[in-house]
Amino acid sequence: MKRVLFVCVGNSCRSQMAKGFFNNYSKHAIADSAGTKPEDKIDSVAVQVMEEKNIDISDFVPKMFTFFMNNEFGYIVTMGCIDVCTISPKDKIIEWNIEDPKGKCIGFYRRIRDQIENNVKKLINEVI
Repeated sequence: MKRVLFVCVGNSCRSQMAKGFFNNYSKHAIADSAGTKPEDKIDSVAVQVMEEKNIDISDFVPKMFTFFMNNEFGYIVTMGCIDVCTISPKDKIIEWNIEDPKGKCIGFYRRIRDQIENNVKKLINEVI
């Protein structure tokens, strides 16, 4: 089974939403997420806006991105932190460049969530 890793800095918001959407929509692959400087816990507003889409990410836990993950995943999707993901082979990286909603209003979280959802659907249809 193909495996995809979503990476952002804190692994508390964008990459966790992407993981939630991917595992909800994909039938032929599985996703996980990690961060280059993971937070202690998942962002509560991210959990809230994902619940609006009937996807529960409340039990997801931020974790550190490691060199060894390069061998575990066929694709590594970054949310705009390609410069901090220098340990990954370039042929495995897909760069989305999605703005971090952390600390912004809930409406901004919803826009980012919807952008991530669209990108995940496109990834599944075109790559996976």
